[in-house]
Amino acid sequence: MFLAKTLGTARVIPVLSLKSRRRSLKLLHIDSSISGSQSVSRQLSASIVTRLKDTSPGLAVSYRDLAAEPVPHQSPGVLFAKLKSLYEAGALAGELGDMMSAAVRSGAQSDASAQDEFAATNVALDEFLAADIVVIGAPMYNFGIPSQLKAWIDCLAAPGKTFSYTATGVEGLAGGKKVIIASSRGGFYSASSPMAFMDHQETFLAGFFGFIGVTNMTFVRAEGVNTGPEQRQRALQSALAEIAVLKAA
Repeated sequence: MFLAKTLGTARVIPVLSLKSRRRSLKLLHIDSSISGSQSVSRQLSASIVTRLKDTSPGLAVSYRDLAAEPVPHQSPGVLFAKLKSLYEAGALAGELGDMMSAAVRSGAQSDASAQDEFAATNVALDEFLAADIVVIGAPMYNFGIPSQLKAWIDCLAAPGKTFSYTATGVEGLAGGKKVIIASSRGGFYSASSPMAFMDHQETFLAGFFGFIGVTNMTFVRAEGVNTGPEQRQRALQSALAEIAVLKAA
């Protein structure tokens, strides 16, 4: 605090410390594994969130379990509702804009169930937009990501909110976020592995989040977890050691 004089009268003006004025960070925790308590990615994502909470007092955490409560997958009805919303917001141009203009003029409408599903995808998008840090449990299933995780990512592909098209190309709009991926794999798919070309899990995630502007991205990986109990333990210990030095900012 400090003293100020006003017409000869001293008054005390409290001054907030920088720490008290700083906005609390928001973390969104996503799990997608269907393996429940046996899931390696769930164990890793939970450990990451615990580590960040321990090192960042005041961190606000929200959680979404995509296996227990999946977001709607894409469908013709959801697509129409999304395009109509983009058109009404002025974020749709070109042939798609012309198509939606004609559809709206003709009175085309979304049915109630499609509108409800589209609203659910917007809730997932808003959760992502509100987060400073996103921690994602992402196991490899059949060389890619779980379908329920892909459906969630489809919610994030929002022109005008997470990316935009400019005269010079695509501009990502989510660049201020930190994304941490808890990656688990039954086999070995890192760059040094002869199976690396089959990695459509981490490569897809890196590509998508890079597309929407995220540059602060970390993969914490446990692989080979289905090749035997000793390798599973080694992979977990290695991943947990990486988690032990993570910081929120």
